[in-house]
Amino acid sequence: MARTSSDIVIAAPPADIMAVIADFPQYPEWATGVRRAEVIAEAGGRAQQVHFLLDATPIRDEYDLAYQWDGDRSVSWTLVESGSMLTGMEGSYELDPVDDGTRVTYQLAVNVSIPMLGMLKRKAEKVIIDTALKGLKRRVEATRG
Repeated sequence: MARTSSDIVIAAPPADIMAVIADFPQYPEWATGVRRAEVIAEAGGRAQQVHFLLDATPIRDEYDLAYQWDGDRSVSWTLVESGSMLTGMEGSYELDPVDDGTRVTYQLAVNVSIPMLGMLKRKAEKVIIDTALKGLKRRVEATRG
């Protein structure tokens, strides 16, 4: 799966950002389209599998993602239980400290059950990524200040 990528600088240390990323029950408050995020399995204090209810027009679906954590440096996920629309998903957040905070790079690849031109799929992924990064930045910086 080819991945789409974007990044943003957040005025916070990696640990503060990863704490927001790892707090799945709070996603409906800041992650556009997420109606519910329920941790199904946990290990080492962090989620290993999460069930999502997504309502982001035109996609409304339920699915489970499996997570792999590398401390406060990165987290990646893959689709393990698909719903009706999503047939594949791989993504990651990578956090790199910079002078004015932390650069967060989000990579995402999504496959859906309906036919979609590659160009339109990448555009949709870019919108998802940019919206998520802006929401994450607002959430992290609001909790710090």
